[in-house]
Amino acid sequence: MRGSRRPAIFFGFRPWRDYVPRWFPDRDCKVVSSKPRDMLRGGWPLRLLLYRSPEVYVWGFKYPPFLKWFCRCLRIPFYHVEDGFVRSVSLGAQRSPPASLIIDSRTLHYDARSASDLENTLQTYDFAADRALMERADRCIRMLLDLRVSKYNLGKRVSLDALLGPKTKRRVLVIGQVETDASIAFGCDRTVTNNDLVRLAASENPNAQIIYKPHPEVLYGTRSGVSDPAEVADICEMLKEDIAPADALEGIDHVYTITSLMGFEALLRGISVTCYGLPFYAGWGVTDDRQRCERRGRRLSVREIFAASYLLRPRYLDLEAGEPTNLEAVTRRMIEIRSEGKRDTYPVSVEVGVGS
Repeated sequence: MRGSRRPAIFFGFRPWRDYVPRWFPDRDCKVVSSKPRDMLRGGWPLRLLLYRSPEVYVWGFKYPPFLKWFCRCLRIPFYHVEDGFVRSVSLGAQRSPPASLIIDSRTLHYDARSASDLENTLQTYDFAADRALMERADRCIRMLLDLRVSKYNLGKRVSLDALLGPKTKRRVLVIGQVETDASIAFGCDRTVTNNDLVRLAASENPNAQIIYKPHPEVLYGTRSGVSDPAEVADICEMLKEDIAPADALEGIDHVYTITSLMGFEALLRGISVTCYGLPFYAGWGVTDDRQRCERRGRRLSVREIFAASYLLRPRYLDLEAGEPTNLEAVTRRMIEIRSEGKRDTYPVSVEVGVGS
């Protein structure tokens, strides 16, 4: 019954408000605006005092700073929520709901300024003692590679040889990101653009073929870039179409990234990776790091990082059935949707209260 469930208030979830009850079926969910003016007009956060033992969930950093401070003062549990690492076929900007979430009580996994729950798991979990987990990690890594599944799964299937001609020298892939994205703002201690990264890769690999892959949302026009790729056209080959990550990584010898998850997908394929910023998988001894983190002193393998970030920390959901599931089932569903040429949108029949 609704009255027996713990109240949970969600800020910044407006695009996904119809899916919130599916993600949190054991909570009495209420989705409200995260804009400070709307919150104050609606009496938030003081209205939290009207609830018995409430919890607060925020999407990314879409909340006013005073909200977290208020919750800490009153000891109201506060959680950050973001997309998991196997998310959907279509882009989030195309309103495709995530099939996996990472829920963190400290900060987001891409916030390098302080330790997240994911970072603490990586720092402390006894992977060697959990044989079943590591065997499952091996199976899941092989499954993702064999099925060519990524975080998003809508890119064009085409080989780099077909686009660029036969490989005649080392290939270095530069992974572009949305330069205004929070993962760069909070995961990199210096200002950097995609063009800066291309120039760095070219200067450090003078005899290599430098390939620049812009972010899909920039190519699709759902997000705008900061730097002009034309300024580095003389030192790189730019992929002007959204190439599927598995195809873009085929035959690559080295990857340069700021904080992109695609850098970790390269590690899964045994490709060496240079990180200009500090994504969740950097600082553990598996990447060439250009930003130091004194907190991350443990040496981990790629499969151990995978086990924590893809198996231990995320929550997976069958959005059609509205039930919890696992990485294996979500991956199979991604393949079905992709093979049918559909976008992953789902009918919703649940009602959820929406506040001011």
